[in-house]
This record gives sequence, structure tokens and C-alpha cells, in this order.
Amino acid sequence: MDTEYDIGLGNNDTLTRKKANQDYVKFWEGEANNLYWFEKWDKTLDWNPPFARWFVNGKINASYNALDVTVQRNGHKNAILWEGENNKRRVLTYHELLNYVCKVANTLKSLGVKKGDRVTIYLPMIPELIVSLLACSRIGAIHTVIFSGFSSQSIRDRVIDSKSKVIITADGGFRRGEIVKLKQVIDEAVSDLDFVENVLVYEHAKIPMLMGKKDKRWGDLINNAHEFCEPEKVDSTHPLYILYTSGTTGKPKGVLHGTGGYLVHLYSTFKWIFDIKESDIYFCTADIGWVTGHSYIVYGPLMHGATQVMYEGALTYPTPARIWELVERYKITILYTTPTALRMFMKYGDLLPTSKDLSSLRLLGTVGEPINPRVWKWYFQIIGKEKCPIIDTWWQTETGGAMISPIPGLETIPLKPGSATRQLPGINVGVVDEYGKELPPETKGYLVVKDPWPGMLLSLWGDDEKYKSVYWSKYKTMYYPGDYAIMDNDGYFWMLGRADDVLKVAGHRLGTAEIESGFVSHKLIAEAAVCGIPHEVKGESIIAFVVLKEGAIQSEQLEDELIQHIRKVVGPIATPDKLYVVSKLPKTRSGKIMRRLLKAVANNEKIGDVSTLEDEAAVDDVRAALNELNQTMQQNKIK
Repeated sequence: MDTEYDIGLGNNDTLTRKKANQDYVKFWEGEANNLYWFEKWDKTLDWNPPFARWFVNGKINASYNALDVTVQRNGHKNAILWEGENNKRRVLTYHELLNYVCKVANTLKSLGVKKGDRVTIYLPMIPELIVSLLACSRIGAIHTVIFSGFSSQSIRDRVIDSKSKVIITADGGFRRGEIVKLKQVIDEAVSDLDFVENVLVYEHAKIPMLMGKKDKRWGDLINNAHEFCEPEKVDSTHPLYILYTSGTTGKPKGVLHGTGGYLVHLYSTFKWIFDIKESDIYFCTADIGWVTGHSYIVYGPLMHGATQVMYEGALTYPTPARIWELVERYKITILYTTPTALRMFMKYGDLLPTSKDLSSLRLLGTVGEPINPRVWKWYFQIIGKEKCPIIDTWWQTETGGAMISPIPGLETIPLKPGSATRQLPGINVGVVDEYGKELPPETKGYLVVKDPWPGMLLSLWGDDEKYKSVYWSKYKTMYYPGDYAIMDNDGYFWMLGRADDVLKVAGHRLGTAEIESGFVSHKLIAEAAVCGIPHEVKGESIIAFVVLKEGAIQSEQLEDELIQHIRKVVGPIATPDKLYVVSKLPKTRSGKIMRRLLKAVANNEKIGDVSTLEDEAAVDDVRAALNELNQTMQQNKIK
């Protein structure tokens, strides 16, 4: 597939994989002993497909494992190193974080929140966001975090679905030098919902705001609250949170994750993947509004007593060097980001990162989508100086934690640019055909998870039937994540895009990811997206949209060169019928390209009002990109 890189930081613990392969249930039972349980479970796994209950009747608390355990060992250790876009900075130790969480937990109890109640959290990336999640879990309330870029209608839909009793928000947050008026959005969303009893408002931006009967100022209540709150001893299968995933029609899907199994999965995977050490400074660039933030900013790192950087704002503001300044200033050792962000950083050239001291870095991770080989190599060579392993992780909101990834905390294996490598211990992943039959290596097919795993979702909130139909109807006893993939002869997995993004061209099945990766492997291409339109002869023809790197100039010669390049690196079958050069692509708030919209544009279909989508859409950016695409398609020459 590509050059292998024999670089790693970890051990070679073959015993762990051997135990996992022999008996995965017993293996995860052993891993669960790393956590603190108030009462041990009496059954490790109750598997009634498609519903799994892990560590049945065990009693546990997420907040206790994330805070109290570390405080008992070293409460003075820094937990959060926070920085805002405007250079404001805060530091919270584990002891301070625990006290703060207890005060907020007691405040929620004073507002009538009980075990099982839902609390919606709509906050910017500030320490109070982490505190609010942990305060909910401390008293057994179910938190549901909404990304602070969502519109009032999206918030309203989610609050109605979860029937949240309390909403936690802020007056505003900062993004690219502007103030986002969060309280105002909440007012528009929930002012007439009688079941919302209280809105707790943290004054972060210090801007004027209207205060209604339900509204409570954070400082008025939290400052007088007690600093000790007894952790609620909840069942292992007690819901920890609801997280709404993107969708384009109907009501949003509320993924429901439990407590015990989820925490066990995160504790183990964080340790294996990031080879976490006491001295590390960890930085995950995700927003806590997404599952990456829940799993690998809040619960995973805190259970290991990690020190982490937390940043509010855009990583390219006020200059494109901001992220590299953060690495230099805090001496970050582990950086976990997305291929989307890396492509953005690449557009600005190599001078910005090479002008900063990045020598503290020892491990680099990616999440969110497949990373193409060219971006992988840039990350490895320019950012990691060829000494840091690239930890390419595959997982989903629904899986709770990582499923496929290199694991330097356990073993050192050759890395292949573009591959997430192998399944993690205790996880059974395969590639199958339409009928669920295992495919031989080097054969394209559908990715499946064959056995239950501790981090898997309990169900969809209030909708068991939809849970079964969305994830388990294609293969009754295997989880179907909807991804198209290939496993090579070494057992390494290569993600080829969403299965519904697979193009069928002249009888050949081509994943969008492999074609897009081919385009991005060209030295002048920053980003690419492809989609298909009906073709009388071939079934589908390929339409390509590409974004040039800064300084590159569009020309007919370049377009011809790109077509020849894609024929060479992917094959003649991948030759696009039409190629368009654009300045931006429509993306969700989490950075995923909205290929459904591209396809609608390419097929000359009505888009509709994108502000009503249940996607995490950056609506203005989407509208601008779509307008440009329409204009470009009308003006440009058809290849």
C-alpha cells in the first residue's frame, strides 16, 4: 500500500492480545479491575443482541473515577491548562477541579435535579464545560452536550427530545475575535418549554443579557455551594449521557452511552493509544460537543490523572500559527487532531510550524476521518520531525471509544501512512460482503464489529426500534458502522469512506476516500471531494471538487495534470468526468465534508434551507460554498 515506518514508543506486550483473543469477555473483566467500583458486578456481559449490558449490577461513578482517585494520589497535579483566543489563561489542579465539580453538583441538586434527570449543556470550550459534565455524572444525572455553534432550532429539537429539566449555558463565547451570544440562542430555543425549570448562566463574555424567571446566574449559586458532594453509586448500565448525532431528516438521533462499560473502554484505550505518562502534556483539539471531547478530553484523560491543554477559539486565529504557539508554550507532548485541521494547516505552508519549537512532541494522533498518505507524511515529517508515531484512530460516536488504532502503550508495529492499522485488543472487527460473509484480504467490503464491546451504545434515546433498524438490520448479530473498507495481508484496515458514498462506476466499486486521497496526494491540492451522478452507460460518473493550496494557480494545464495524476495513482476507472476548482467545500461543524450537498448540486437538485438540517452545519460557510459551487459549475469548462 505504501512505505512502512518502523517507529514506536511502546512496549511489546503480546500477552495482552493473547488474552483478548482467547476470551474477550474475561479480558474486559480484567481491564475493569483498573477502575474503582463501589460494588463489583455479578455478571461481566449480558448479551441479548443487539443489546449489551456490561458489568451487570456493578456500582460505579464516573466523576469519582475521573477526579477522586487522582486527588487521593496527587491532588496538586494540574488537570487543565486553559487558554482563550484573547490570551486569557487559567490553571486548575485536580483538587480544585474536584471542589468545583462538587459545588456545581450541589447546585444542580438544589435546583431539583435527581438521578436520571437530563441536563442540557450549551457552553463554549471553557473549564466550566468539563465541570458541568462531571457534576452531572456525580449525582447520576444524564448530560446532553450541544456544540456551541448550533442554531436555536437544533437546540430546541434536542431539548424537547431529551426533556431536559435544566440547561447550563453562558452569556457568550469567543470565536475568531467575535462574541457568540449563547444565552440569546437558548432564549430563542426554550423560552416557551414548560418542562425546562431552570437555566443556569455562566458569565464568561461579560456582555449584557436578558434574565427571565427561570434564569439563574452561575456565580450567585455556585459560589455559596458546599465543596463536598457524595458521589451517586449508579449501576454500571446507568445512562451517562445522550449525544445527538448528525442526520438530515426527521428528529435527531440521541446516542445513549452507559457508565461502567464505557469508562472501562476509555480507560484502557486511552492508556494503550497514547502511552500516557505522568509527565505528559496532552492536547486534543476537538470540541467537547463531539464524542471525541467526551471520551478523550473529559473521561479518558482525567481517569489517568493527565494534564491537558484546553483551548477556546479557532486554532488559526489570530494567526495560522496559533496551534504551534500552543505546542511551544505548554510543551505539549501528545497532539490529537483531525485530518481536516491538518489539511488546513498544510495550506499555510511549512514555515509556520518549523519556526516554532515543537521538540516536546512525542506522539501525534488523528481522529474523525481517514487520513490520506500525503497528509500523514506531512504530519510525520514536518510536525513530528520523523520521531513521533502517527496514531490514526478509527471509531464513531456510537462505538464510544477507539476500535482500530496503533497502540504504542502496548506494542510497536510498523505504521503505514493512511491505515489505522489493527483492531484493538478485545475488539473483533472484520470486512464482509453484502451477505455477511468474511472476505479475503485485499478485498473491498463492509466493515463490521462481530462481538459486543464495553463502550458500545446502550440504544438510541427513547427509540430501541430505530437503534435496531439503523445499526443491526443489515447484519443481525454484527454491528454495521456504515463504512467501506479493506483489510490487507498484514491485518491492517484501510477506510475507504462511508458505504453510502461508494461509487459504482462501470461495475467497479470505488470508495470516495480513495479517490479523494488520490487527488490530495498531488502537491498542489489541499482538499478534495468527489460524488457521483447517474450515467446511462457507466451507472455513475465521477464529479470532483478540489481546493488548491495557497499560491497554486488554476489553469487548464493544471486540470489536465490532475486528471492524469488520478489515472496514475488510483486508476483510469477513477477518471472524473467533470473537475471543478473551488475555494472551499461545504462542511459540518465538526469538519466533515457534506457530500450529500455536493451530490445535490452536481445533480442539479434542490438543496433547500440548510439551516434546518440536523447536521452540525456551519450554515454560513455551507451557503457560501454551495453558492460558489453553483457559480463555478455554470462558468467553468466541462472536462
